[in-house]
Amino acid sequence: MSDTASLALLLDGPLQSWGLASRFQRRTTGLYPTKSGVIGLLSAAMGLAKGSPEEAEWLPKMSALKMTSIVIPRNVPEADGPLPVRRLEDYHTVLETRRASGAMNKDAVVTRRQYLLEARFGVILAGDRSVLERVAAALQDPIWGVWLGRKSCIPSAPLFVALCKTQDAAWKALLRVSKLREDTLMETFTTVTEMKHFAEATDSINDQPVSFGDGTSSGSDMRQFAVRRIAVKLGIRQS
Repeated sequence: MSDTASLALLLDGPLQSWGLASRFQRRTTGLYPTKSGVIGLLSAAMGLAKGSPEEAEWLPKMSALKMTSIVIPRNVPEADGPLPVRRLEDYHTVLETRRASGAMNKDAVVTRRQYLLEARFGVILAGDRSVLERVAAALQDPIWGVWLGRKSCIPSAPLFVALCKTQDAAWKALLRVSKLREDTLMETFTTVTEMKHFAEATDSINDQPVSFGDGTSSGSDMRQFAVRRIAVKLGIRQS
């Protein structure tokens, strides 16, 4: 048996939020799933406490996986073509926030938070089979709750799709669960692929998780990320 595999995930929910550079009162979302968000989701399913020895062991292994995400448009009979993905901006009133100086703010603060509406993504993680087998088992019987970027973004469909020998087989599994023709090429839709070589990529993002902190803070002050090179390729059609 090959020592590599590809794991297919479906990220489908009424709300999703994938932050890249959110700090303080404004929490934005990117248009595509972040690797830090996906690995955070996997860590929750595996029950890896922040700063624990288990997290220190598994986080580098999961970070080494190559991630490809695919925008899979949502088609409904009532709509004329695929539903467009939209951004929603909501606001919350929050007490006892932290100022930029580090001091606590006792006054109420309005924070603005963005979400994606009508988004659906396929994600393929490729790499070490033993790591993916452990991840796949956790997704089918998660220890902690999983969500699509924020705790308010609950999945509307099972995240685990299939553990396959190849990326092509994983893509076909995603097509089946999405009720699309099995001969549909991945290039049909917009893809975001992790690249090793600088010249092959189209963007650099601070999205490779190094540490999620030690559990004493839920903010960004304790998290560490490395730069990840990606190639965004627009699909040839969106239906």
